[in-house]
Amino acid sequence: MINFTKMHGLGNDFVVIDAINQHIDLTPEKIRHLSDRHFGIGFDQLLLVEKAVSANADFKYRIFNADGGEVSQCGNGARCFARFVRDKQLSDKEEIRVDTNSGQLLLRFDNDNQITVNMGVPRHLPTEIPLLAEEESRFYTVLVNDTEKAFGAVSMGNPHAVIQVTDIKTAPVAELGKALESHAFFPERVNVGFMQVVDRQHIKLRVFERGAAETLACGSGACAAVVIGIEHNLLDHTVSVELPGGILTIKWLGRGEPVLMTGPAISVFEGHTYYE
Repeated sequence: MINFTKMHGLGNDFVVIDAINQHIDLTPEKIRHLSDRHFGIGFDQLLLVEKAVSANADFKYRIFNADGGEVSQCGNGARCFARFVRDKQLSDKEEIRVDTNSGQLLLRFDNDNQITVNMGVPRHLPTEIPLLAEEESRFYTVLVNDTEKAFGAVSMGNPHAVIQVTDIKTAPVAELGKALESHAFFPERVNVGFMQVVDRQHIKLRVFERGAAETLACGSGACAAVVIGIEHNLLDHTVSVELPGGILTIKWLGRGEPVLMTGPAISVFEGHTYYE
């Protein structure tokens, strides 16, 4: 039996599991079954709270997509992770440090019941994202269905491609997102963001996430879009990102500085499930 909590960050929904106080042995097949919204629980990602690996960390944070694959980063999940450990009284700190597969994150509880995540310093080199380009560029292009598509790219601990569109409502998120997600240009696949710039402090965004298709919100995708927008001199250093599930505030001061993401995290219900 697994005890779990169903949570969401702006509609990006998660099953969060305490893997410190109960034994967890989940295969990709079991995760796919649990993620099924008809035959399982249903979620975009599954989050595990584990014992810290590093001496200076409080916990280890692991993320699995609905397809069973493990990934290194999820910003909305990080806020839910922080809310979970507070609600379960696993920590009473105002700021917690967590190990991830792509480094450490700092999670801070704000006075207005929001949670701020220090998402770390963006990585821009093609080998760091990763993507198959010989050198860094403001724009990359690939051929999709005999048409060249241009985008900016950055790693927020996971790979992101960001495409600027004139109208988010008519953006080809499903078709183009799916084609780019598994394009050979991205050795580890990619999350694809479609960004509409409203003004220098406000964007609208839809994200096709690798292994999960389009979600209502993507925290690391919001960070990536703002980073690309600032790099292209389209945005100021503090930006309101309007996603289908709600609004995040993203702050970035430029190269070499970490990205700060602020938003809510909500617990929906507690449950338990059985698996063989």
